[in-house]
Amino acid sequence: MSEELKKLLNQVHEGITTFDFDGKLVPCIIFEEKKYDEILSKVAGKALSINTDLNILQDGLGHVFVEVVLIFSQGEIEEKILVNANKDILFFESLAKTSMLALSSPKSSYGKDNVFMIQLPKPEKAEDALEIIKNGLKQFDGR
Repeated sequence: MSEELKKLLNQVHEGITTFDFDGKLVPCIIFEEKKYDEILSKVAGKALSINTDLNILQDGLGHVFVEVVLIFSQGEIEEKILVNANKDILFFESLAKTSMLALSSPKSSYGKDNVFMIQLPKPEKAEDALEIIKNGLKQFDGR
């Protein structure tokens, strides 16, 4: 395993999941309680937009990582979350399908309370990213 691959694996965000919301699987990023509360306290009650970028990193050997960048228009918040697409492909499939992303904390009941939902303004970005991710993963499994 290359040093660069080890470095990326060490930076992967562990709080990646999906949950059922009204019959749709929604991707969710779980932040530590303190970080989540900090984000909410800065944006609560404010009209805001959240720019969501998906930066895809691949090595040509089937290892695909995606840096999810969230830039909030209020509160001077910019979060970068590294996701291992090899392990969390369902996250990106549900993102492309629903165009929604949830932020939550470990103490929240996913899909029920204390979940911050983001509607992606450009669904095609998630669909295009999923296609690139799947093509990168194919190199690994030989499909």
